[in-house]
Amino acid sequence: MSTPHSVYDFTIATSTGDEKSLQDYRGKVLLIVNTASKCGFTPQYEGLQELHNKYHERGLVVIALPCNQFGNQEPGSNAEVQEFCQINYGLSFPVMGKIDVNGAGRHPLYSYLTEQAGGLITDSIKWNFTKFLVDRDGQVVDRFSSTQKPASIAAHIEKLL
Repeated sequence: MSTPHSVYDFTIATSTGDEKSLQDYRGKVLLIVNTASKCGFTPQYEGLQELHNKYHERGLVVIALPCNQFGNQEPGSNAEVQEFCQINYGLSFPVMGKIDVNGAGRHPLYSYLTEQAGGLITDSIKWNFTKFLVDRDGQVVDRFSSTQKPASIAAHIEKLL
């Protein structure tokens, strides 16, 4: 792959295994989050849904990318993840297929995200529910740790909408 210029240069797998181009979200503000169903931060799904409800019509798209790299906290199949998200949180934003965010199998999107918005001490993803905010041009604007609740980043989202 040539050097990426924005998140629009990437595709990700949907929960059914189809490829989804992030190009499809051109002109939207994106909040990309690595998620897990059995994590202490899993209740953040509720806050992510609230952000979706509040800002979707203005152009926000929350994209959940389930990941099983932290404490085996997303062990189920893609279908089980979808079922969990629907039954427990009624999510109406995209929950994609499982992904690796660190290591040799790291998805290229996460290589790009961490290059654009590094972390404290190391750029690697430290835990589930790390959030990346992307502007309407596909540029990474900010990175938020797992401990930052979705509501705490609403003002950052509003600046981009």
